[in-house]
Amino acid sequence: MCTADEAFSTFQGLREAGWTRTDIDRGLASGRVARVRRGVYAFAGACDQAVAAVTHGGAIHCVTAARHEGLWVLTEEHRVHVGVRAGDHQYPHTDDCACVVHWDDRPTVDAFGIPSIPRILREVLRCGGVEEFFVALESALRQQKIGRVGLAWLAAHTNEIGREALRFARADADSGLESLVRWRLRVHALPVRTQVSIRNVGVVDLVIGDRLIVEVDGKKNHDGPSLRHKDLVRDAHAAAQGYVTLRFDYALVLYDWPLVEQAILAQLAR
Repeated sequence: MCTADEAFSTFQGLREAGWTRTDIDRGLASGRVARVRRGVYAFAGACDQAVAAVTHGGAIHCVTAARHEGLWVLTEEHRVHVGVRAGDHQYPHTDDCACVVHWDDRPTVDAFGIPSIPRILREVLRCGGVEEFFVALESALRQQKIGRVGLAWLAAHTNEIGREALRFARADADSGLESLVRWRLRVHALPVRTQVSIRNVGVVDLVIGDRLIVEVDGKKNHDGPSLRHKDLVRDAHAAAQGYVTLRFDYALVLYDWPLVEQAILAQLAR
């Protein structure tokens, strides 16, 4: 991971590792290291967002850190979210610096390293809201990146809506869109199963009740004539067994949810 502590060092850290001043000068000249702010250096290979965060005075955090950890993130904006510890200084590193700062209480030993998954999730909730949090949380559960200890810490360090999301979260969602649909439908207390295997159809995203299949299609997995034909064949096999299939894409789920909700409830009413 390019955002680990080992990607950065202080001047003192380099000296303790055996670097002389001449070694540092040669490293700067060769590109092996780069000075990102006074007394702090990045090794070659450190990613741009991590460098921006360290240059600003902290380390990546919140949705930026979630992305680097491979968690599902709803937001499409790519401003760098920086965790700055209380008492540290900020260093706006360009004239158009647009970093989002999170005041963090993580240990001093993690000065440059990515925060733990529970701390990342806590900041996602504080910054992005419960839907962003729930999607990232179910991703962490799915990938087994958070366990009982982390969940207990998170429950003790979050608010009631966060604890509601923790109680509702499961580890069987296969995408952030599935998680989001389940979360938004929870107010209707519907029986929703995820990643259901149906004979001659395969695994479908969601089954609501006994016979309603809901597929939430990411563009890269369902774009193009051949993939569209494959989806139609699946839907036909499902219909032959008495299922009804509703398909929604990313834009519909995120930006036209009332229409998606109305379609689902209307179909269930039939």
